[in-house]
Amino acid sequence: MNRKTTNEVPIWEKSNLTLEEAAAYFNIGQNKLRELTNDENCDFVIWVGTKRLIKRLKLEEYLAKAYSI
Repeated sequence: MNRKTTNEVPIWEKSNLTLEEAAAYFNIGQNKLRELTNDENCDFVIWVGTKRLIKRLKLEEYLAKAYSI
């Protein structure tokens, strides 16, 4: 039997999302996410070199409190 297994974690279970994943998950444009995460005081971004990862739970909290972005 030739059986392939994939180790992909569903997006809703990931703790950190790429910019593309976060845009799809939250239905927010990538440019708006870039704008939000460029702020030095942004607490829902992790920088890995020049790559930014979005802390999913922190962004959910931020959006729950926000009136507009």
